[in-house]
Amino acid sequence: MNHDDEHDFFNRLEADLAAEDSAESGDVVDLNKARAARAQSPGSTPDRSPDSRAAESADRAEEESADPSAIVMVDGPAPTGPGYLGRVIGAKRRAIVPLWLRSAEELKTAARWVAGHYSHLAGYHALRSPMYIGRLALQAPHGAAKFLGGTMRWVADREGEPVRLAAVRSENAAEYLKLSRQRDGRVRLRTLVAVLGTFVGLGAALAIYVLAPGWLQSLSVGAIVMALGYLGRAADAPVVTRAVEMSTAPKLTSDIVLRALGSLGIPAINQAQAKGRDGFAFTAPITRDGPGWRAEGDLPFGVTVTDVIERRERLASGLRRPLGCVWPEAVPDEHTGRLVLWVGDQDMSTAKKPTWPLLKSGAVDLFKPVAFGTDQRGRWVEITLMYIAAVIGAIPRMGKTFLLRLLLLIAALDVRAEVHTYDLKGTGDLDPVGERIAHRHRAGDDDEDIEYALADLRELRQELRRRAKMIRSLPRDICPESKVTSELANKPKLGLHPIVVGVDECQVWFEHPKHGAEFEEICTDLVKRGPATGIVLLLATQRPDAKALPTGISANASARFCLKVMGQLENDMVLGTSSYKRGVRATMFSWKDKGIHYFVGEGADARIVSSVYVDAPTAETIGLRARKLREAAGTLSGHALGEEFEANESAAYDLLRDILAVVPAEEPKVWSEIVVARLAELRPEVYGGWDPEGLAAALKPYGIPTGQVWGKTDSGKGANRRGIERAKVTSAIAERDGNRDAG
Repeated sequence: MNHDDEHDFFNRLEADLAAEDSAESGDVVDLNKARAARAQSPGSTPDRSPDSRAAESADRAEEESADPSAIVMVDGPAPTGPGYLGRVIGAKRRAIVPLWLRSAEELKTAARWVAGHYSHLAGYHALRSPMYIGRLALQAPHGAAKFLGGTMRWVADREGEPVRLAAVRSENAAEYLKLSRQRDGRVRLRTLVAVLGTFVGLGAALAIYVLAPGWLQSLSVGAIVMALGYLGRAADAPVVTRAVEMSTAPKLTSDIVLRALGSLGIPAINQAQAKGRDGFAFTAPITRDGPGWRAEGDLPFGVTVTDVIERRERLASGLRRPLGCVWPEAVPDEHTGRLVLWVGDQDMSTAKKPTWPLLKSGAVDLFKPVAFGTDQRGRWVEITLMYIAAVIGAIPRMGKTFLLRLLLLIAALDVRAEVHTYDLKGTGDLDPVGERIAHRHRAGDDDEDIEYALADLRELRQELRRRAKMIRSLPRDICPESKVTSELANKPKLGLHPIVVGVDECQVWFEHPKHGAEFEEICTDLVKRGPATGIVLLLATQRPDAKALPTGISANASARFCLKVMGQLENDMVLGTSSYKRGVRATMFSWKDKGIHYFVGEGADARIVSSVYVDAPTAETIGLRARKLREAAGTLSGHALGEEFEANESAAYDLLRDILAVVPAEEPKVWSEIVVARLAELRPEVYGGWDPEGLAAALKPYGIPTGQVWGKTDSGKGANRRGIERAKVTSAIAERDGNRDAG
């Protein structure tokens, strides 16, 4: 129990008892003062009697005649907060079992590290043990001389000689005689001990020489030689060399943290420290947290964690640590002034990471979490690729393509997954996946590459609609949540296997002068409805702005990866609106923080993650392993088998041209419901099931609005309903195709 709380509790109890005693004693009460106090108390009903009004007038006149410069108290009476029991009930309990101990994966990782560490130590020293023995044997004569010399000095009481010489120099005869007698007694006793020790040692040596077996004689001689060699070692020439170079990072202390915060130039912190206060209230002890130190506390009123994150470079300077070791973070469940400062022993970009579990073996179930990177503390961070649409944003050369390739490699290791890869940069970075296992693959942004991708996306949209109908038709006991599950994906007849589409430099699609609107329309549909039907879209871009990454896509992506970006707009386009203001800033990453990014997904707040580094040769090896798994399972298809892609004619349609085909020039304005019905007659396999809302969503990327249109019903009555204007459709086609005679 907190003694302060206990003290307050007994004080209140004593005050209550005193009040009861005073009430029982029948003290005389001044009614005027009692009425005034009651009128001033919150929630009380003022006394409107004549006596009370007269008393109030007198009090008001006295206040008006008082000193105007006097301090007027504006705070009400101190509220009585919750008692000790109430505060205990509302207290936040810390976990009994630490977080790292509750993770079986982290325990395995720690156990593997400990076993590897001590195995390395044993092997390192075992290999060098003959050298250690040789060094000790060479140092044994020097050690024997030191032993004999030390023994003689001890017997002669040489340690007391400086004191006796001091008595001689001061000509203190009495002190000298006292010290001499003490020295004589010590010498006689120590000589006796030395002689007895010599005889005992010689007797033991003779007994071992005569009676002991050869192995014991060798062991005894070796032990004596090693001991003398250790005694004869030089201070600057250690016998045993270090097997592991320990980190030289200093321990994080409160003084270091306060010094660093004071160097940031934040006025509230500097003012508090100038008045002798800390300027930072620690809410928990500074503790060891993984390969680093963790400090948590409250900043001064009005100072936010964002203010500290903006000055991360100055904070690292104040801590005298590399920038990649210093990671200030906000606490999501607390107020914006609660700071968690984690300071690592090594730079996050250069620290050794644990071995990726899928590097050399293993398969994947995309419906289960898979490790893809580590956080600052070296702990694995997992992602479930199913039921998401992902956006990856970064400036060039920060590891965006490597991260996309890593996610595609994870998808490749699930033999059920159908992978579509598009490398619009054209450098072949996605070839380890695309050429080995992809159902559809293209590298480049030529016209034929764009037509290939567009035809594939049209088929994927058709597949999405087929899957939606299939899921809707399944019994509830088989598909209870109206979405694809791992069990459904295992049934080939249903055709609900995972489909993963990875696109690098996706801005090439959305900025295409002719097909950009259709790319945006289809991708928006896949991002919104694809996850539930087992279709995953992964988009990566080096220009995360509204044009390169349409808001309909970025706003609906459930997983976001943001490596270093240059400004607030790009940061919020990838991580979500107001992320920059909340302190989630990918602008703080430095140029060497390649592969390090903010990850938002898996139902958690933004986390800093260093993705697994897989270079091109390693990616090739993993791609070949994934191909062998698919060959064994019989799931290799499409481009990986060398099949030519023939576009489905029903999917290769032009919505705008089809609208012009069903809406003649004599009808300048038509209701949406009529347009949808005519489109369904024209292409039932494409437009069957469309409604006015679906038509409006499909026309939105082309900039064609739907509004109120006057028309007549079958009975001949006029009415205003939602519809389109044919002229706007022809204008959109003309702008898209660059043909002003499109109408």
